[in-house]
Amino acid sequence: MSFAILGGILLIIGAYLTFEGKIYASVIVYLVADLCWIVMAYEQADIWGVVSIGVGILFGILAFIKMYKGKMSKNLMKDDDGL
Repeated sequence: MSFAILGGILLIIGAYLTFEGKIYASVIVYLVADLCWIVMAYEQADIWGVVSIGVGILFGILAFIKMYKGKMSKNLMKDDDGL
């Protein structure tokens, strides 16, 4: 099984977990899928791919930490003043 297929399967699992409302678990699954794509990009000597996926993983980890600490809004509704 290639890393691309494994990453795709993990995306499906992450999407299902998101659908079920298990956001923390889905973020972790998405980050593991990203690791699969880093390996795939590295095997193809795609350094820019590795770097861009790495930046995406960094933002994903920061978002996970922000959610875990309770500092992220739980819905998409804006405040009364529109901010």
